Amino acid sequence: MSTDFQQARVALGMRLRELRTEGGLTGRQLAGHLGWTQSKVSKLETGRQTATHDDLNAWAVGVGQPQAAPELVSRLRTFESQSRSWRRQLAAGHRPVQDRLTVEYERSTVMRAWEGSMVVGMLQTADYARHVFSAYVDLHQSPRDVEDAVRSRVRRQESLYQPGKRYEIIMWEAALRAMVCPPGVMAAQLDRLSGVIGLDTVRLGIVPCGAALPLPPANGFWLYDERLAIVEDWHAELWLDQPDSLALYLRVWESLAGAAVYGSDAHKVIARCRRALGSV
Repeated sequence: MSTDFQQARVALGMRLRELRTEGGLTGRQLAGHLGWTQSKVSKLETGRQTATHDDLNAWAVGVGQPQAAPELVSRLRTFESQSRSWRRQLAAGHRPVQDRLTVEYERSTVMRAWEGSMVVGMLQTADYARHVFSAYVDLHQSPRDVEDAVRSRVRRQESLYQPGKRYEIIMWEAALRAMVCPPGVMAAQLDRLSGVIGLDTVRLGIVPCGAALPLPPANGFWLYDERLAIVEDWHAELWLDQPDSLALYLRVWESLAGAAVYGSDAHKVIARCRRALGSV
């Protein structure tokens, strides 16, 4: 869980405890009023459990301060907007998620990315993207709208050729070797990456597996200008716009970018990965 998310949840818990004590209730008494276990009250107050909107409304009424409910719900919505669970986002499938991301690409001029586990979406072929989406549909048991999601992702790639845009993309060599698709699909994907090098709008860097890394190659993320970072984890996406968080992710990106190779050297790494596939 992110530090920002956890800190916000703890702060909400402190406010819940404050309201309970102002109401002259013990945790056991409040739990009895609401028909909850005492452990639920404790977990909400210590930030070990995320409250629902219904929980907060019930809490405000239970402590005799129903007027506090809008404040509590507003706090919850603030950190819910930062941590966007895949379960909630994918309720209608992958296509709406892709469409929301397209809006952020359209709003941005300079986009920076780090990815260590797979080819970034903006450079994926349709066949590669199809295998990635299918895997995540199975993982999250979400609606199977794979073809719609692929079309949305491929259409977004038109901005790679839009004057004025700038993509600074860094990938670990391991991402080019991860067989998340059949060898033939991977071969075409690597050919696609070779073709991207040299585009006016794209600077593609590859961090070789043998390179000295200034930091562990952790989660993939995108930086959109200096206003937004989107970080992916298994359970959620984090949408971060706080200046200190943005500065942190920029430092991470710059550190990893310093370990990357570019131009003809990047071509050599891609070619090495392509040869490893054999004659497919």
